[in-house]
Amino acid sequence: MSDDIKVDKSLDLKGLACPMPVVKVSKGIKEVEIGQVIAAVTTDPGSLTDFPAWAKTSGNEILKSEQDGNEITFYIQRKS
Repeated sequence: MSDDIKVDKSLDLKGLACPMPVVKVSKGIKEVEIGQVIAAVTTDPGSLTDFPAWAKTSGNEILKSEQDGNEITFYIQRKS
């Protein structure tokens, strides 16, 4: 986990294919308060383009993304 970001909810999305990671994040972000952060870990390479597009259309913000091997972690802050 990233040391400088406080994570309020974690989602394990490994093994899920498009569009399920975005669907799960879209649902999960509604389970935290505005200003809180979720960490979503996925193995879907399509998420590298899907998550930023979703964040832009949903009004939420990707604070950071990290890739470690085939695992990609997104830190997403609820904005609305």
